[in-house]
Parts: sequence; structure tokens; C-alpha cells
Amino acid sequence: MNTEQPGRTSGYLLPDAAAWPTSPDAVVLRLETTRSREGAVDGAWWPRSRDLAEQLPGLITALTPHIGPIERVGLDSSAWDGVPGRLVIDEHVVHVDWFPVGDDTVILTRGPQDHFVLLVIPPGADPEAAHAAMTAAVRPAGTDTAQQILIKTRISPSTTSADAS
Repeated sequence: MNTEQPGRTSGYLLPDAAAWPTSPDAVVLRLETTRSREGAVDGAWWPRSRDLAEQLPGLITALTPHIGPIERVGLDSSAWDGVPGRLVIDEHVVHVDWFPVGDDTVILTRGPQDHFVLLVIPPGADPEAAHAAMTAAVRPAGTDTAQQILIKTRISPSTTSADAS
């Protein structure tokens, strides 16, 4: 599904056989398509860089039409260059909570307690491995953690730290 709007970052929810977006501002994202959301992760995001202030607005803009407004984002501060406490995205304040947890995820909160957990694919990952990891992340009721998915797809979890960029 292409949610591209003129003058805006484009967002893609990729089916298994989709070609990767080639636009440099494309948001590469997969979400589990079942309503149950019983898996260990709810999807995967492959940011283009570790610049959170540059990458997060595109993710939020791409997700909002599909899951509703995002109020908070929780993430591993060691995986990003410069983590702001909040961002204004499409005239909406999004609070950013960060901790050095090393868990290869980003947690998006809509409403008071509704969390979406996305596997974060390191920006420099091999496209074939990234595609395999994103496919694993959206398996209904999948039990693999983000770190297990990265290991099984041979994407080194250690490449998610900011000093590997």
C-alpha cells in the first residue's frame, strides 16, 4: 500500500513480494495485518539513518492514517544520534522516552495504554536480510523477539548501536 502524498514523506506497508521503495524519503515499514496483535512484535521499521529527528517524523506520518495518532515513542537511546525529548509532527506533539536498553525496538503508544512494538532494522542492513527480518516480524502470533529475528536473519544486533553508523 502506497500512502504517498504530494510534498510529504511517502510511507509503504510492504507485502511479502513487494519491491523496496527507491525514493530516499520513503518510510520502509511492515505491520502485522491481524487485529489480534499477539506476536512479540507488531511489525518492523527500516530507517534510512540513525538521525531520529529526521527519521521519526516520516514513521509517525506514515503510521497515523493506519493506527491513529501516536502520543509517545519509546526507544533505545544508544541506537540513535541525538534523541530529542519531544517532536512536533504534523502539528501534533509526540513525546520521546529513551533509555539505553539495547532491545532493537521502538515502542509507539496511542492512547493511554495501547502499544505497538516495532523491530528496528539497522540502516545499513543488507536489503535481502532486512526483507527477511521484516517478514518474520509480521508473522501472526510470532514468538521471536526483535533480537531473535535479527540473529536468525544474520543481521547483527550490535549494528544497531550508534557507534556502528
